[in-house]
Amino acid sequence: THGCWRNPAASPVTGAPGISTVIKLLFFGRLGDSAATAPELFEASEGLTASAVRDALAIEHPLLVEALLEPQVLVSIDRVIADWNQPLTDGCELAFLPPVTGG
Repeated sequence: THGCWRNPAASPVTGAPGISTVIKLLFFGRLGDSAATAPELFEASEGLTASAVRDALAIEHPLLVEALLEPQVLVSIDRVIADWNQPLTDGCELAFLPPVTGG
C-alpha cells in the first residue's frame, strides 16, 4: 500500500461518519520547523489535491504556506514524487519535500 493507512468509519478529525478524504501530512527538512503547529491529519471532500491542501493551510499557517510556495518544493504521495494537482485518495500520505542542495 506504499505507506497508505485507512481511516476508521468515524473521522479522526470530526468524529462524524461520512464520505470524505482523510490524508496524513508530513513535512520534511526545514519545512518541518515551519509546520510545528500544522495538523497531522487533513480532511476534505473528494477531489482533494496537494495544491488545495496547501491553500487550505494558508489560513492558519501563513509562514508554512509561504515556504511551500517556493518553486523548488516537491510533493510526494505515498512516497512517490507527484504533481501538485494529482488527486489524493483517502488514507494516503502527503509529504512536502524542501529543496535540496548538492555539490
